[in-house]
Amino acid sequence: MSNEDFENLLQLIIPYIQREDTNYQLSISPRMRLIITLRFLATGDSYKSLMYLFEVSFSTISLIVPEDVCEAISTVLEDHIKVPKDEGEWKTVARNFEIKWNFPHCIGAVDGKHVHIICPANTGTEYFNYKKTFSIVLMVIVDANYCFQCVHIGCQGRISDGGVYKNTSFYKELKENRLKISNPEPQPEREKFTPYVLVADDAFALTTA
Repeated sequence: MSNEDFENLLQLIIPYIQREDTNYQLSISPRMRLIITLRFLATGDSYKSLMYLFEVSFSTISLIVPEDVCEAISTVLEDHIKVPKDEGEWKTVARNFEIKWNFPHCIGAVDGKHVHIICPANTGTEYFNYKKTFSIVLMVIVDANYCFQCVHIGCQGRISDGGVYKNTSFYKELKENRLKISNPEPQPEREKFTPYVLVADDAFALTTA
């Protein structure tokens, strides 16, 4: 994350995470709250590790990360994650892929990211992934500028990317033809009709939905 992006995000969430000082102690600054959370999200460090790194108590960090900063980020950035709502918006996404990446009729790139976690109690190997760590999977679809169009998180790490994708609301709506994606059309200077597609790696099966 660039310094500029960090400062912009900080200014957005300050109203949600600012805490008042008390007679007994100074509150942890919004800047430090955000730094701790981003460190956790980027590295998967345990709260105990972060406690020693930032000299903030374990119990405080366990509140700052999920209930404080993450909720604030989710609130302020909610409008930045948007599935196109009609054919016109899907075609705009496709045009951007063609202009920027020379890939016509592409409406998104899909992939999964394993987020390391401590193994939940009594779950056996449910969250044990092929990298031999415990994780949940973040599945995203992005446009030509890497902006998120769809996000799904929470599937167990043992599930393949293709399997996680089939658990998303996006996939269900796609199967039911509710996403209003344009029908197959000829590409520029071509006569054959070709569909609009998502691009992915070989962890995803080649399919019409």
